[in-house]
Amino acid sequence: MSAAQLVMPIAAPSFGDVRLRAFEERDADMLMDLSTDAYVPKTGSLPGNADHPEALAYIERQSSRLRTGAGYSFCVADKETDEALGTAGLYLAPIAAGRATAGYSVAPRHRGRRVAGHSLIALTRFAWSIPELHRIELYIEPWNTASVRTAEFAGFEREGLLRSHQEIGGERVDMLMYAAIRPTAATG
Repeated sequence: MSAAQLVMPIAAPSFGDVRLRAFEERDADMLMDLSTDAYVPKTGSLPGNADHPEALAYIERQSSRLRTGAGYSFCVADKETDEALGTAGLYLAPIAAGRATAGYSVAPRHRGRRVAGHSLIALTRFAWSIPELHRIELYIEPWNTASVRTAEFAGFEREGLLRSHQEIGGERVDMLMYAAIRPTAATG
């Protein structure tokens, strides 16, 4: 898969009440809300308590993922109103080995409605449209029970604990490994 082949899907992936679409400038308010979560800025490129220009810069960084072949970065939107609710991403750095990693976040004012679970299901179904992909991995800190519930709701299985796996917020942290495997006719 080359960078030139990365384009947003023609039909927006969707599940339940959400659909995944490209970010637009009007999503800056949702991103400013998301940036108030103390954890989110530690795990990505959205600055804490982002202002409008910083939110727009984040949107541009997400758009660049397609151009560079790094992966797909989606705005999670309400299927009916198209209001921005959060983010979902499929990162293709390990695609040569048939793997990708996924991530998701929901703006604080939209939590508690299964937005993350529905967006992860939509993202996973979209991922299986990529022929080279056979496995999607999630890395979740053990304390993050909401994310564990989301992974399990979306059909991901826990595979183990990776000790001192990565640095988040300047500290080495353990991560739970969750994964989904491409369905086959036998498991389908």
